[in-house]
Amino acid sequence: MDKLVVALGPAFAAGFAVQQLLELLDPIVSKIKGDKKMVLGIVSLVIGLALAFGAGLRVLQPLGVANANFVLDAIVTALVVSAGTEGVNSIMKFLGYTKDKRGQDVRAK
Repeated sequence: MDKLVVALGPAFAAGFAVQQLLELLDPIVSKIKGDKKMVLGIVSLVIGLALAFGAGLRVLQPLGVANANFVLDAIVTALVVSAGTEGVNSIMKFLGYTKDKRGQDVRAK
């Protein structure tokens, strides 16, 4: 689990950076007519794609998905990063639940 946290650390940091950038852009985008949520969503996705393809961030590979190709992993990573800290936190919660369930199954046997 510790290796996984270290492997997903860069994606978490990138998600946090995207979240902070959106906080800064929010007042500016609010002055523009249109759907603010959609504009900020597109901005965060573009940044997520840039980080996934440019910086080589990956989330599927550290999670053990061996047959995920480069493009698929980058797109999933971009979506996770664009969700901010909530994206990586959701993955970590899921892994925690999985670990707890596995521990319960072992104790039951």
